[in-house]
Amino acid sequence: MIYLQLFIGFLNVGFFAFGGAYGAIPLIRDVVLSHGWLTEEALTYMIAVSESTPGSIVVNLSTYVGYSQAGIFGAFCATFAAVLPAFLIILFISMVLKNVIKMKGVQAVLYGLNPCVAGIILATGVYMVGQNLFLVHHGARAGIKELILTVVLGGIMFGGKKVFGKKVSPITLIMIAAVLGMVVYGV
Repeated sequence: MIYLQLFIGFLNVGFFAFGGAYGAIPLIRDVVLSHGWLTEEALTYMIAVSESTPGSIVVNLSTYVGYSQAGIFGAFCATFAAVLPAFLIILFISMVLKNVIKMKGVQAVLYGLNPCVAGIILATGVYMVGQNLFLVHHGARAGIKELILTVVLGGIMFGGKKVFGKKVSPITLIMIAAVLGMVVYGV
């Protein structure tokens, strides 16, 4: 039964997540929390780990959740379900709709989706920061360490261009966050 639940849950994520991996995080969150597979805190940590490891966040999260719930076969079911829709859609588009993507109307729709995806990603980021900094977890508020780390990383991200002369790459920011996390919380 768990294999079918994992397959259907992540198949829904794969079919309805639009805008890439960061756009899928709210859907993954809903699926994982509604089934009780992870706690909110564990999911937040896993998102951070998935972001800093090679591969897609969706693939990393689905593999982790599947493995944590049903072992290796659970990881396979969840991961396969998460990537199957994208594979089928790309296969269909490449075979049938080669010329449709060039149409102005289709281009306009795709262009119009960009702000929606940016909004979803921003809302997810604001929600995660709010959950980790300002809401009660296990009977206690987040400490000053979390607030300082958030401010430092935000300063590096938004002020990096002025200090370094160019925008700080996401990979560099992830590595800085990992090092700061290890220093502050210990390895």
